[in-house]
Amino acid sequence: MKKNIQIGILLMALVAGLSSWGFLVHRTVNQLAVYGLPKKMQAFFYTHMDSLVYNAPRPDQRRNVDPAEGNKHFLDGEYYGDHAFDIIPHKWEDAVAKYTADTLKKYGTLPYVVVETQQKLTEAFRKGNKDSIIFYATDLGHYIGDAHVPLHTSINYDGQLTNQQGLHDLWETTIPETELAGFAIKSRHKAQYLPSVENAIWSILKHTHSLLPVMFATEKEVSKNFTDTARKYRWEFRWGKNRRFYSKEFATAFHKALKGSVDEQLIRSANALSDFWYTAWVNAGRPDLSSLVAQPYKKKQFRMERKAYRKNQLIEKGWLISNNFRTRD
Repeated sequence: MKKNIQIGILLMALVAGLSSWGFLVHRTVNQLAVYGLPKKMQAFFYTHMDSLVYNAPRPDQRRNVDPAEGNKHFLDGEYYGDHAFDIIPHKWEDAVAKYTADTLKKYGTLPYVVVETQQKLTEAFRKGNKDSIIFYATDLGHYIGDAHVPLHTSINYDGQLTNQQGLHDLWETTIPETELAGFAIKSRHKAQYLPSVENAIWSILKHTHSLLPVMFATEKEVSKNFTDTARKYRWEFRWGKNRRFYSKEFATAFHKALKGSVDEQLIRSANALSDFWYTAWVNAGRPDLSSLVAQPYKKKQFRMERKAYRKNQLIEKGWLISNNFRTRD
């Protein structure tokens, strides 16, 4: 089974091109979110963790076959003005009345897709449909992860407007893949109920967008020490072409200058996802999930992993699934 999953994910990588957070972080977010869930949800999510983790990049795969998928992963805040995340209506119907559906789709529908996916997950919990719960919980994790990537909230999504092209891949893929071992992968977060899913996702996006000025300014500052373009960039054959990317040396310096904001956003993503999963379950009436557990629940192992997560020891103990899996891609 796992061999087939690995082959499938490798094909997804070739198709999707690691377009958001990279496979590594999307998978990591979905795993970490499980450790924040309450007891009555732990067994179900932990015993289905492999599926939640391996399929985390799935929405990116759909972007290549479904024309309607692309705009679900971002929201270009600048189009709506300086206070976009305060003035755009939180409900889709109200936003359409104000801006039209075509405009919203052109500049991104991420927050509305999060709410829609959340509602589908709630309904899946209510019906006790195991496959649907896993499907929507996995996709929700992807969209929540995207909501924590600053460049997913900007028209200048790759630094292309400020002569910083390649910044997107640098922040969400090269830094995690290069610096993961030094990330602070730890949290003691316990899932909290969200009175308003709409307000929660818009609050997340507002904070994410606020990180952009420092990101752009830091790249320019770090670049002063990389006047030799051979040190600053690397060339890699990807997606059928020889393309330029920031070097791993630059990624390390940039990450250090950002003072941990990348791994902080990773943890924020996982904590938020725990909240969104928990809220869907509560809104469904707190259904009993015990009959949907696929295999004996290894409670002791779960507790050891959660303890390791709280102490930033998941990688050290070999329990971060995404990190182990990338060595086999």
